Amino acid sequence: MILAAGYGTRLWPLTIDRAKPAIPFMGRPLVGYVAEYLARFGFGEIAVNLHHRGESVRAALGDGGRFGVRFHYVEEPTILGTGGALDNARDFLEAETFVVVNGKIATDINLDAALETHRRTRALATLVLRENAARERYSMVEVLDGLVIGFGGSPTSDNVSGAGSAAQTEMSNAETGFREGRGEEVGGRRVESRVGVEGVTTPLMFTGIQILDPRIFEYIPRGVFSHTVTDTLIPAIARGERIAAHIAEGDWYELSTVRRYLETSVALLKREGRALELGDGSRVADSADVGESVLWENVRVAGGAKVRRSVLGAGVVVEQGEVFENVAIVRAELVRGVERPPKGLRGEVRGSNFVAPIPE
Repeated sequence: MILAAGYGTRLWPLTIDRAKPAIPFMGRPLVGYVAEYLARFGFGEIAVNLHHRGESVRAALGDGGRFGVRFHYVEEPTILGTGGALDNARDFLEAETFVVVNGKIATDINLDAALETHRRTRALATLVLRENAARERYSMVEVLDGLVIGFGGSPTSDNVSGAGSAAQTEMSNAETGFREGRGEEVGGRRVESRVGVEGVTTPLMFTGIQILDPRIFEYIPRGVFSHTVTDTLIPAIARGERIAAHIAEGDWYELSTVRRYLETSVALLKREGRALELGDGSRVADSADVGESVLWENVRVAGGAKVRRSVLGAGVVVEQGEVFENVAIVRAELVRGVERPPKGLRGEVRGSNFVAPIPE
């Protein structure tokens, strides 16, 4: 299952006319990229949950054939959270062991190796982790003897000697109820961010990839909003269930913000020897200077214009001589009368465009 029902508010204004799973990424919709990753490891039947602008996802992905899979869409008229999403799709998932991947990541992590860890440990769930050497602000996961034993706040200078960190893809501070520090009370349960576990000095982070035994549904609340961490995994650990930790290597990117979306795209383009992603129907004049940027479909950049490290949404027109750098641009008509979400980028209307600077 690919979790894809979020609002994508931190990607706004790029998500103003489509859902996050439908935004273009490296020549295909973002969730199509994730589906291709799963297909490489033999997964051909994939559930995708829909909520915000679900029609844009169906239009972008179709039945999944061009990505080598078959999609099974699961509607969420009311958003259900990461745990509730699994409950809502249990008829599709509960027959055998299944993999859940967050729909806003790009990775080449070896999923076969993670599946082997799951089989060997006979765990209820296996979380795919990796080192968070940069100590980014992701919730902490604690591991002892190959098993997950708890979750905590983001790594800081005094709490990283034995804990890990979980990516915002699934275990964000906001989602789990944890805040910065050594522990928080969640649902009446005190969960400490243990220091010194296994003597590790580099925190671990959750990648947004997990392998689940069908018995996980014994712990997922029925028919309500819930989160996988606080409402499922923590109670399961408390009852003595084995939650395995598979520490993986490989590239991993999380595309939850406009900055991360752009930086990841530019990094992958450079690997391919390119400086520009050009969507269907887009045209850049020969005398324009455009680089390290992503142009969606039907974009026009006139002669003499300059665009650097920017994302241009569908139908954007850059006039002759205009200069844009480090911005996200969508058509101004899309934002008229629309309230900016609290986590969305601030911007201004310039001619026919809405231009939002991308913060560092």
